[in-house]
Amino acid sequence: MMSEITGAGDAVRERRAEISRKTNETDIKLALGIDGTGQAELATDVPFLNHMLDLFTKHGQFNLSVDARGDIEIDDHHTVEDIGICLGQCLREALGDKRGIKRYSSVFIPMDEALAQVVIDISNRPHFEYRAEYPSDRVGSFDVQLVQEFLWKLALEARITLHVIVHYGQNTHHMIEAVFKALGRALDEATSMDPRVSGVPSTKGVL
Repeated sequence: MMSEITGAGDAVRERRAEISRKTNETDIKLALGIDGTGQAELATDVPFLNHMLDLFTKHGQFNLSVDARGDIEIDDHHTVEDIGICLGQCLREALGDKRGIKRYSSVFIPMDEALAQVVIDISNRPHFEYRAEYPSDRVGSFDVQLVQEFLWKLALEARITLHVIVHYGQNTHHMIEAVFKALGRALDEATSMDPRVSGVPSTKGVL
């Protein structure tokens, strides 16, 4: 659900969306404000994902609330996957027709010894490339494979082109943290408004 804020002249659409998704595996309520102040309200059954979403929100200057429950007695997979789906759908809805956005971004973020890069095109063509080799399979109880699952579902549902490259690192936590910080910064840049852009930033006239 999107809302509008009214000022002098025409109404200006507030770039915000929210979604509720309930399945036999998960029950999720998520709201995203693109033009935020880095405020996060996060309550999921996956503590490591809470931490990563907090970083994503703070460094992207979004406002994000997530209330999610899932079948973690099986594992964290369904919860992490479905949060990625909901976040992607909210991002796509909040962006609307994408008029005036920068569209592209490329961001490098270091986290101590680790270096991650995220490259984004808000293209309406979902594509995901992932280059990362981690020294461990888990961070605490969190399965590192779920980072890829989350990012792929985010890209698919937001209909963006997303390339994620972890260039190097020795600590798995640091490497994943660099990814989520870079994701926040890259999405912030790609979704930001450019006063030089008239209409949609594409020669096709539509994204």
